Amino acid sequence: MNAFLASLVFVVLAEMGDKTQLLAMAFAAKFRWQTVMWAVFVATAANHLGAAAAGNWLASVVPLATIKVVAAASFILFGLWTIRGDRLEGEDERYHFSPFWTVAVAFFIAEMGDKTQLATISLAVEYRAVWTVWMGTTLGMMVSNAIGIVVGNLMGRRLPERAIKWAAALIFIAFGVWGLW
Repeated sequence: MNAFLASLVFVVLAEMGDKTQLLAMAFAAKFRWQTVMWAVFVATAANHLGAAAAGNWLASVVPLATIKVVAAASFILFGLWTIRGDRLEGEDERYHFSPFWTVAVAFFIAEMGDKTQLATISLAVEYRAVWTVWMGTTLGMMVSNAIGIVVGNLMGRRLPERAIKWAAALIFIAFGVWGLW
């Protein structure tokens, strides 16, 4: 699987039910969806560029065999993290700027240390491709948050969130096990 496609798929799966997806849904209830999407794009592009660059740097410092084991194990952990799920803890209430900057700042901070940011670092380490990983993870965030906003606005709570989380988690764990094998 190439770096762009792997990055896109992994981040879309990781973001399902994630705190930042919940944050985007909450902001979409308050602000225009277009404002939320642009702010998510700006915050994600900045955050994931730094993460991909950090991963690329790690790849030049850490032996490849170690990187492969850590990357595979991290995907298993991301799967378990997805099962556990995330909750909003006031992130949507914290900032009082314009709607765009409120969403962008909150989203950027919420993404720090989040599984999608850590997945971006792992993917950049594994593929050693900063730009394609960055583009794939950024697009993956946009796709998953667009799904979350649309589903949140149109369908309410009718979709089984638990089933979506478990499917995403199992796919992550499978890729991790495959990587270790």
